Amino acid sequence: MAQAKRKEREDGEGEADGPKVEAVPSAADNGLVPFEKPARLQRNLLIGIGVVALAINFPIIHYFLLRGAPEATVGLPYQDDFSDPSTVQKHYWSTGGLWRSVDGQLVCPGVKQNPLWLKAKLPQNVAVEFDARSQSPEGDIKVEIFGDGMDHASGYVLIHGGWNNSLSIIARRDEHGRSLQQLQAEAQRVAAEKRLPSAGLIDTGVFNENSRMRVEANPYPVQIGRTYRWRIERRGSKISWAIDGQPFMEFDDPIPLTGEKHNRFGFSCWEAQLYFDNLRIEPLN
Repeated sequence: MAQAKRKEREDGEGEADGPKVEAVPSAADNGLVPFEKPARLQRNLLIGIGVVALAINFPIIHYFLLRGAPEATVGLPYQDDFSDPSTVQKHYWSTGGLWRSVDGQLVCPGVKQNPLWLKAKLPQNVAVEFDARSQSPEGDIKVEIFGDGMDHASGYVLIHGGWNNSLSIIARRDEHGRSLQQLQAEAQRVAAEKRLPSAGLIDTGVFNENSRMRVEANPYPVQIGRTYRWRIERRGSKISWAIDGQPFMEFDDPIPLTGEKHNRFGFSCWEAQLYFDNLRIEPLN
């Protein structure tokens, strides 16, 4: 076989080695100062920064780690018409929001999930009644029951006309949780896959004591300026909710929330301007 001519070899020389790579100018060639790792902070300075950060965040740390049980200085049965402007300070407490009594009504000026908790312990079987009115087009009348007296959605949340007045719910520990219908559908699927004899929420493991879910309905939306009379009852495991004397919604909790972490009642709201009045709470046999 003939060999390639010298010129041809010279012309193709280096092509197999790929394209030539030009040298990149160094930082010094461009007049830039080379990066140098900063010196470590002195130990005393680090300790000082840590002390300042701890002092700033101490109220939050205390709230979450060192807080005790909320006060329970109010006995049952209990009634409040909010004619006394000092009743909010004496008989209730909240983590935030300008809750106040005005013209014989409790005003909730859009407190962004900072409930006003009554300083009373609820028995498992109890009835809670009150008047409620929304002055906002989104409706969104809301209360919390069988919570821990400190945290939003620590128990059940009842909402009339939530989500821009499109939905009403009884929520268990999370107003944005999955619906009861979704849980029931999952229980059916699990029972079929595992060939279980029952498609119950408990039997399939779909529901447990920590479950966060809600019951949904929309009997009718909230009318702006209309006063509604609510009555919430729990007997055993069933929560019944009536408005103006008519059944509205109910939820029979497979594992009812009870005990010291679930024995408080609180008024609540998000952004709506709400008014509450004529509260009455009484134990049931």
